[in-house]
Amino acid sequence: ENWDDCVFRERILAHIQPGSVVLDLGAGSGLVKQTDFRDKAKRVYGVDLDPRVSTNPLIHEGVVADVGRIPFEDRIFDVVFSNNVLEHLEDPLRVFSEVSRVLKPGGVFLFKTPQKFHYVPLISKLTPHWFHEFINRLRGRAEMDTFPTRYFANTASDIAKYAARTGFKIVSIEQIEKRPEYLRINALLYFFGVLYERIVNSCGLLAPFRVILIGQLQRV
Repeated sequence: ENWDDCVFRERILAHIQPGSVVLDLGAGSGLVKQTDFRDKAKRVYGVDLDPRVSTNPLIHEGVVADVGRIPFEDRIFDVVFSNNVLEHLEDPLRVFSEVSRVLKPGGVFLFKTPQKFHYVPLISKLTPHWFHEFINRLRGRAEMDTFPTRYFANTASDIAKYAARTGFKIVSIEQIEKRPEYLRINALLYFFGVLYERIVNSCGLLAPFRVILIGQLQRV
């Protein structure tokens, strides 16, 4: 469980130094303990429209704001990361531009997001928001932590397009599929989920159909 958050944490830690100033983009209320870097960095800020960001226990300071209008000066962050945020963006180009603006030259933007062509996002696009709330209740997540999804920046080609237009170079893009623990609620579903995992991991051409995309971009 939460294997993807553990993998993402390791990717972020590779870029954080004791003197780093870090921004958690879309920090929310602080549900994911793997995104706590307060003891690793000099200062960790968070930005989110959710008012609960101001009491997020995993950051030093939270600011209520739109991630498309980041309320910080130019070139002040060493690392910006976002965990399961890109899939909710209405205007990814604007957000990428803002991240580029607030990053120092050589700074890194890391993100984890579902891939557009995995079956979970495909089902998400075909079902109403109330259904997402219902599923998340079964998983123990509150309705207030269920947000509408867009999937406008959720393929490797999408990322390459936005990176090229906003002053980033691609360091790496990982497309990962592991055992679907979220399907353990039903033995038959879990069986087919494991079968799917083995199929999409069997060939590089099937990488776009894996569940998670982890990207690392560097500000030029």
